Amino acid sequence: MPVGPINELWEILTLVTVVVLGGLALLVALVRGRGGDTATLDDEARPEGGTPEGDVLVEERPGPGEVDDRGGGVAVEEPEAPTPTLERPDSARGRLQRLRARLARSNSAIGQALLSLLSRGGLDEQAWEDVEDTLLASDLGVEATQELVDSLRTRVKVEGTSDPQQVRQWLHDDLLRLVDPSLDRRIAASRTGEHPAVILVVGVNGTGKTTTVGKLGRVLVAEDKDVLFGAADTFRAAAADQLQTWGERVGVPTVRSHTEGADPASVAFDAVRSGVEAEVDVVLVDTAGRLHTKRGLMDELGKIKRVVEKVAPVGEVLLVLDATTGQNGMRQAEEFAREVAITGIVLTKLDGTAKGGIVVNVQRKLGVPVKLIGLGEGPDDLAPFDAEAFVSAIVG
Repeated sequence: MPVGPINELWEILTLVTVVVLGGLALLVALVRGRGGDTATLDDEARPEGGTPEGDVLVEERPGPGEVDDRGGGVAVEEPEAPTPTLERPDSARGRLQRLRARLARSNSAIGQALLSLLSRGGLDEQAWEDVEDTLLASDLGVEATQELVDSLRTRVKVEGTSDPQQVRQWLHDDLLRLVDPSLDRRIAASRTGEHPAVILVVGVNGTGKTTTVGKLGRVLVAEDKDVLFGAADTFRAAAADQLQTWGERVGVPTVRSHTEGADPASVAFDAVRSGVEAEVDVVLVDTAGRLHTKRGLMDELGKIKRVVEKVAPVGEVLLVLDATTGQNGMRQAEEFAREVAITGIVLTKLDGTAKGGIVVNVQRKLGVPVKLIGLGEGPDDLAPFDAEAFVSAIVG
């Protein structure tokens, strides 16, 4: 092939190569001029200022009092949830006076029947038998009934009058003597040295024992006592929960076991030890309700008391009795008194019975005073027993 045509062909190929290379160089320069960024699918799918799927977006907000640059004004601090307000129980002083009308409605039938009988002129033997029957029906007891009737017969015979006002006064005086206002009805609820007062509460099932512990806690809180509950009734599933609820309402802590059937003596021991460490005024120990005929359960009460006294002395053992149970309640009381040294009686449901004579009967049988009475379902319907107010409510 002639040399001329070959040279021309090489010149054409060289020119094409230069043009192509120049075009590529220009394209690269243009791309680099945009900063060298390469768009991706994630960038396109992500909104401006957003985050890729799966990231957590944390939005910064201005603090309280700072200006919100987004036009939201001044940031306001959200208020914290309010702390539950503790209840302030009614003062124990004067409770019985407030509840006298309720007591009178229940027991005035005794007084009215007696006044009706004694105000008759010329009382014969049948009339005096009716007086005895009325007193016995009120659970006064045989001995106290005979004593009261003998005293009234003597007064009527000596004075020779059946004036209703005079008879009412005689009845008031004789009943008050039987109820005995001289008994010490104070609750041992004061610290002794380094030890808190320890109150053991016992009773049979159904008397309102755990409720009584809760209400007594309110009585003590109203007297500005620092109280702790010990939930040693470990056999009834709801007992500890019930007691804890009572405590939470007035700021009283509860020491309990979350194991059903745990050793009650151990729980009572822990409660009293916690009371010593916390330097509280009073530890109230609730025990399991038990039938007075169950020997093993009754023996356990003695064990609880012995174990607790390794930490602090038990200053009070209160027996809770249902006032409506009558003579059966008396048998229960005697059995409990044999097992532990009862120091006082709490009579519940006294507003639901016309058997107020049980106050006299139980005191005589056990030799200890009625210290508290329950007069209703309200949380503050437990009151210190007042002999004068009680008798006045019956006689009217």
